[in-house]
Amino acid sequence: MTEHAPTIFAVARADLDGAPGLAVRGEVDVAAVPALEQALDAAIRDSVGAFVLDLCDVEFLDSSGLRVLLHARALLARGERGLAIVCPPGNVRRLLEMVGVADLLFLYDSREDVAASLVRAG
Repeated sequence: MTEHAPTIFAVARADLDGAPGLAVRGEVDVAAVPALEQALDAAIRDSVGAFVLDLCDVEFLDSSGLRVLLHARALLARGERGLAIVCPPGNVRRLLEMVGVADLLFLYDSREDVAASLVRAG
């Protein structure tokens, strides 16, 4: 049996078809939340239109990470902006469904699905 070392948390700019966005990888837990909050707040503040958050490479999301997602959704909604979350079937998607927030979010299986649904601003 081989042990799987967790992927180190990272967040990076990941625009998609003209829409601003971030890609997150690794484990989103209480230790990672401050960096994620800071990156999301700055990226949202410095952008316009729909925002894409790519969680394809997130291996674990705890309740503090979930709170950050809901905060980003609320922040964008105040500006009448949408939040598209790339979250393929797996552990993170199951969590969102189990806690009952999946219906509050625009979840997509892939970046291609998000790109196909984006409405161009202007």
